[in-house]
Amino acid sequence: MHPTLQQLVSELSGPLRGLTYAQILQTPREDAGRWNIHQIVEHLRLTYSSTAESMRIRLEKARPTRSRTTPSQLLARLVVLRFGLMPGRREAPPGVTPSGATPEPSLTGDHLIAMVSGSLNAMDTALVQAEALFGSAAPCDSHFALGPLSVSQWRRFHLVHGRHHIGQILAIRHSCRD
Repeated sequence: MHPTLQQLVSELSGPLRGLTYAQILQTPREDAGRWNIHQIVEHLRLTYSSTAESMRIRLEKARPTRSRTTPSQLLARLVVLRFGLMPGRREAPPGVTPSGATPEPSLTGDHLIAMVSGSLNAMDTALVQAEALFGSAAPCDSHFALGPLSVSQWRRFHLVHGRHHIGQILAIRHSCRD
């Protein structure tokens, strides 16, 4: 796995390790409408699957995106990729919104780590293939908010996005302590 994505696995594993089923389903006390830890992880997995599928489509077409960057995408890219900041309180696109289904009662934080690692491995495989075809610096596919991104920018996006949600997981864990 690429070092950037390996770093993400490592950073995600800490807050998830050892969680019980009950902890996975807790939501922040101050905002019952927010996602629980299971839903956050489901959202992350959906984003990894979405990126992998998008890369596979690009690979099948054997050509990079033809999209052009808009000024607002350029600004968003600067904030996210350069400064490592994710805008808060944005609604996730429908394709990466968690279902809200109740997970199996045997689910633990260690299971979530394994699931995230598997999803990241699958995405990494698609990114490596795209990198071989398009290179690491040329835009290969478009993100809905950031515009056309290179493979290295996709990796950076997922690291920043993951860190944003790690902060949410840690906040839930902190707010739910007895």
